[in-house]
Amino acid sequence: MNKRDALVALKEKGYKHTDKREDILQLFENSNGYISAKDIQTALKSTYPGLSFDTIYRNLSLFVDMNILETTELDGEKMYQFYCSHHHHHHFICLKCGKTHSIDVCPMESIHGLDPNFVVTGHKFEIYGYCKECKCK
Repeated sequence: MNKRDALVALKEKGYKHTDKREDILQLFENSNGYISAKDIQTALKSTYPGLSFDTIYRNLSLFVDMNILETTELDGEKMYQFYCSHHHHHHFICLKCGKTHSIDVCPMESIHGLDPNFVVTGHKFEIYGYCKECKCK
């Protein structure tokens, strides 16, 4: 997903194009990892001094519902990044900067069918740690 595709998807579903939505999406376009609602408010406060967490969370929720963004939780805080739709994969996630790197193998392959009485409808696999840049600081 990218900003242009997200704006097209919003338009197709009948949502208005607003400068705030575009600027929020631009933050994700410029990021190569997860960012929080607080990061968004901090980055946009000079442009939108009255930007509330309500407005940010409403837009983030809409973007998640439309598969524009995906979420994870780091240190008890919900974090967001563009939805990775190009192929099935998982992530290494840096706990300090939020950068992600894809993991192209899926652990579900080795545990598929372990419990024949359990129907799997989805899964998420993430490995947390520190990227090369953050581990050296």
